[in-house]
Amino acid sequence: MPERVSPNVVVFFTDQQRWDTTGIHGNPMGLTPNLDRLGRADTHLANSFTCQPVCGPARSCLQTGLYATATGCWRNAIPLPEGSHTLAHSFAAAGYRTGYIGKWHLYNRESRGPVPATHRFGYEYWLASNVLEFTSDAYDTVVYDGDDNEVRLPGYRVDALTDAGIRYMDANREEPFFLFLSYLEPHHQNHLDDFPPPDGYREMFTGGWIPPDLAALGGSTHQHLGGYYGQVKRLDEALGRVLDALASLGLADDTVVLFTSDHGNHFKTRNSEYKRSCHESSIRVPTVLAGPGFRGGGQVDELVSLVDLPPTLLDAAGLEIPEQMQGRSILPLLKGGREGWPEEVFVQISESQVGRAVRTHRWKYGVDAAQADPAKAGGSEVYTEQYLYDLQADPYELNNLVGLQSHRPAADILAARLRRRMREAGEAEPVIEPAPERRSGQRRVNADEARQ
Repeated sequence: MPERVSPNVVVFFTDQQRWDTTGIHGNPMGLTPNLDRLGRADTHLANSFTCQPVCGPARSCLQTGLYATATGCWRNAIPLPEGSHTLAHSFAAAGYRTGYIGKWHLYNRESRGPVPATHRFGYEYWLASNVLEFTSDAYDTVVYDGDDNEVRLPGYRVDALTDAGIRYMDANREEPFFLFLSYLEPHHQNHLDDFPPPDGYREMFTGGWIPPDLAALGGSTHQHLGGYYGQVKRLDEALGRVLDALASLGLADDTVVLFTSDHGNHFKTRNSEYKRSCHESSIRVPTVLAGPGFRGGGQVDELVSLVDLPPTLLDAAGLEIPEQMQGRSILPLLKGGREGWPEEVFVQISESQVGRAVRTHRWKYGVDAAQADPAKAGGSEVYTEQYLYDLQADPYELNNLVGLQSHRPAADILAARLRRRMREAGEAEPVIEPAPERRSGQRRVNADEARQ
């Protein structure tokens, strides 16, 4: 069957999933055979990062292709502003049917239930909850339809949303559709402070492989990792069901599938909760693209940000990329067009702090505005250096080098990069104060090394 001129697009979006839960990133637990197969056959973005490790802000970035300070949603509970242009608007304008199923988290804090039609931003079909963790539980899935009616879906929550997604694809198989399937898992269930997997799945994975950063730092790892892994396993089974459904409907050759997550999870090792930091465990996510334009793309090693995914989806569908989008399509990378691709990703951090960071292939550099109230300030005019990690020597970020004389040249170069990326994102260029000086016997980093 020939590929459609306008391929369908399905976004399979998980919540709080670490990159190293996947086999293609070396996890030995066998949690993600379907995603691993897809990544090897199509396109695996091996260095994929969120631009905001908090649920709502990250979602605003993926819907709009803008950084969180540009969307206005720089922390949770700030609604996506009226007039925002989303992926759904672009697809709808091109004649696509548009559907959203699952967690939204872009309406206000007071609404833990229905999202009014005025705040669905181009999605025609609606079966969602603003904050799904507060309206549902593992075996009690409650969402709201397009008329704001409560809908209870049977089964474990991952399966309930997957069933709804498959019904949507079946009902719309005759014309191009854009479906955003947004899961809560493997996010924690807030009122329990637990990661409830399907019955029996926690026992399957408790006592299994522990990522080295968690093994070293502890946190809530031993309490929560078994349940978390069980959730990841069920998500991968759901992905397999979505792929099977596309095949049975004759749509597999005509559908772009994006698998990604909003941020990671550090299990209370970096602050008092699960994310909201610049560390790999918070910002690095698994990302695979499959279908037309991505078959045989292989492993892409360039650094890719969440804001690059919206223009990529539009590009893959042959649609115009809105000029205001701050990311860029990865499709040229698959054709060898690497010139001009950024050498770092830029991260904005909120709620736990007012922070900023850049991550290159070798270095991680983060700053903090300790004087700013993270509940009230989306940014600051002054920051102080907080983190510097050499990821080549210290991939699990256990040795903070900030303030060491030996690494001053690296920090200076990274500070200049960070200021530039903040300007490009629409922020005012800040003052970055150096960290208090420390001495060490480590060798000096020269400027050429610092540019890696």
